[in-house]
Amino acid sequence: MKIIASIIIVLLLLSGGALWFLAGSSLNGYIKGQIETVGSKVTEQTVTVKTVDIKLASGAGSILGINLANPKTYSQPNAFALEEVTLDINLESLASSPIIIDAIIIKSPQAFVQFTKTGGSNIKDILDAIKRNTPEAEASAADTNTGEEPKIKVSKIILAGTALTLDLSAFGNKAHSATLPDITLNNVGGETGLPASQLGAEIVKQALSQIWQQAKATQKKKLTDSAKEKLKEKLEEKAKKKLTDLFG
Repeated sequence: MKIIASIIIVLLLLSGGALWFLAGSSLNGYIKGQIETVGSKVTEQTVTVKTVDIKLASGAGSILGINLANPKTYSQPNAFALEEVTLDINLESLASSPIIIDAIIIKSPQAFVQFTKTGGSNIKDILDAIKRNTPEAEASAADTNTGEEPKIKVSKIILAGTALTLDLSAFGNKAHSATLPDITLNNVGGETGLPASQLGAEIVKQALSQIWQQAKATQKKKLTDSAKEKLKEKLEEKAKKKLTDLFG
């Protein structure tokens, strides 16, 4: 969802007909609405944004308080929460193709991953929704438009220190907290870039996929550690019982 803000800025710059946005807060309000509307459609969950502050002339800005709601079958209210997203747009690339966004930095993201007994999770459900709502057919349709859609690529995206809450209650375990290593996504959109309408979903998909992979690895370790601890407790109980039988 955060990249949609960058996409809107680029489209406004290229259109040349939206300069009136510069006169007030309309640009920020428009971007906020686009993130919430498009993000909710693609993920099939409610997306909300607290504040958008874009400095168009310098090609930079920030988006605060992006929340992606959980599917209703899960206990946590949110699946993903982004405290602050900063954008660095390469203004020199606006006259070329693809347009380049040098960096997107996501500070203090929070991911809430709840597993099911069948091995699924809320994150997996959202990824499946993104796949359903960004079919290849839409890309083909976009290519047939009379006005060619601008292509954009992002050089680097950093999710800095994602705070992971891992709910393993479905396995008779508990909720665990961990801080994931920084996640870096490079060259999103490839050398030729992706149409603006597709890039946002691609970034969300890649970011959530990385979190999903790390969450599964953390799940495996936590459940293995728990099984070892239970085995150790059983062995200790058996040893105590033998000592009691021997010595009373």
